[in-house]
Amino acid sequence: MYHFNYQVYQERREIFLSKLNGKAAIIPGANLVQHHSDCEYPFRQNSDFWYLTGFDEPNAIALFLSHKSKGEKFILFVNPKEVNSEVWNGFRWGVEGAENIFKAEKAHSVDKFDELLPSYLEGTEEIVFAVGKNPIIEKIILETWANQLQNSSRIGFAPNSIKSPSIYLNDMRILKSNYEIERMREAVQISAEAHELARNNISQKNNERQVQGLIEGFFLEKGARGPAYNSIVASGDNACVLHYTSNNSELKQGDLLLVDAGCSLNDYYNGDITRTFPINGKFSGEQRAIYEIILEAQKHAINNVVPGVSTNYIHMQALKILINGLKEIHLLSGDTDGIIETGSYRHLYMHKTGHWLGLDVHDVGAYRLGDYEVPLESGMILTVEPGIYISDRLAVPKGQPEIDQRWKGIGIRIEDDVLVRNEVPEVLSKAALKEISDLEI
Repeated sequence: MYHFNYQVYQERREIFLSKLNGKAAIIPGANLVQHHSDCEYPFRQNSDFWYLTGFDEPNAIALFLSHKSKGEKFILFVNPKEVNSEVWNGFRWGVEGAENIFKAEKAHSVDKFDELLPSYLEGTEEIVFAVGKNPIIEKIILETWANQLQNSSRIGFAPNSIKSPSIYLNDMRILKSNYEIERMREAVQISAEAHELARNNISQKNNERQVQGLIEGFFLEKGARGPAYNSIVASGDNACVLHYTSNNSELKQGDLLLVDAGCSLNDYYNGDITRTFPINGKFSGEQRAIYEIILEAQKHAINNVVPGVSTNYIHMQALKILINGLKEIHLLSGDTDGIIETGSYRHLYMHKTGHWLGLDVHDVGAYRLGDYEVPLESGMILTVEPGIYISDRLAVPKGQPEIDQRWKGIGIRIEDDVLVRNEVPEVLSKAALKEISDLEI
C-alpha cells in the first residue's frame, strides 16, 4: 500500500535543483479533462510533476528555482481551500497543506501565478519549461519573459532561453531507485496475479468484456488505482489488431485469447504484461508452432537484458529468431539479413520488442541519441514483448509466400517486465505463467 513519504520527493528535488545549476524550472501539474457535458475523466497527474512533488491535485504548478536562496527554491501554486468546491468535488490540501505536508518552501493560491512569477524568475539565466503542452501557463510565461527581455537593459537581467525539463528529468526517471523498484515489483506482481486469475477462470467467461472486468476488478481489490492503460482483451483475429480495446467479442472455442493488461498503483507506477493462451485449454498445431517461435525469441531476448547492450540489440536478437522460425514453417523465405534489411517481415511483426516502463507505461528516456545507442544500466526497467500477427490487413511483400488460410487469425504476443541488474536480468512478471505446459489443460 502506498504511503506518502516526503523524503523520497525531497531527495529527487535536490538532485533536480543541482542539475538546473542557476536555471528556473516551471512544471505544471495536470488539469481535469472533460469527458462529456459537466463530467470529467478520472484525474491523472502529470508524471514529471508527480515525480518531484507527490502532489495529486489538478491545476497545480511547481517552481524549482536553483538561482534563489534556501527557503525559496521549491514553490507550489495550488487550488486554495474552498468549502463549496470541497463539498462538491472533495478534499483539497490548500496552501497550508502544500507547505506542511508536501514541504513546499512557499505555497500560493494558483490564481496568484501570473502576479508572482516575474519576481520568482528574477535573476535566473534560463527558463526550463515544456513548450507546447500547456497553452494557458505558456502564455503567462512567455509574456513574463518578453517583458523581462524588453526591460533587460534597465533591470540588468533576463533569462536568455527556454529549455525542456526532459533534458534533466528523463535521465533521472529512467534509472529507478531502490524505492521505485519495490513499487514496480508491487505493480507488476498485482498485474501478473490478474493475468493468472483471468486464465484460470476463462471457462466461466463467454465475452472479452467479462475477462476485462475480472482483471480490472482485481486491480481495484488489491488497492491499485486501476488499469495502467486501456486493457486489451483480444480473442481470435482481434489479437491481430495491436491496440484493440473494444473488448466486446464472443469467446470462441478453438481461438486464442491475447490479454495485454497492467495495473497502476496509487503513486502511478505501472505494470505491463501480455499473455496469450488457448480459450479451450489446448493449442492447435498452428497456434503451438507460432507460440513456440515467440517464446524462444522472448526468452533469448530477456537473457540479453544486461548492462552495456542497447534496446535495439535486444530487438534484433528477438527479430532474428522470429524470422528464422517463420522461415521454417514457410511463412517467410529468403536470407534472414536480407529480410531484415528490406523489412519484408513487417506484415507479420510490425513493432519493436520493448519499451521503458515506470511512471508512464511507455516511460521517458531516449533509446538512442543520434547515431549513439543508449546502453542499458542497472536500475532500468523495460518490457520484452515479441509477437506475430497473421491476417489479411497488410499485404504480403513481394517475394514472400502467400499465407495459407489455416494460419490466419493467429495473433500472439508474450510480454514481460524486466529489471536490468548487474549480473542477470530480473523478470518482475514471472508470476504470470507462459510455458505451454502451464497454459494447456
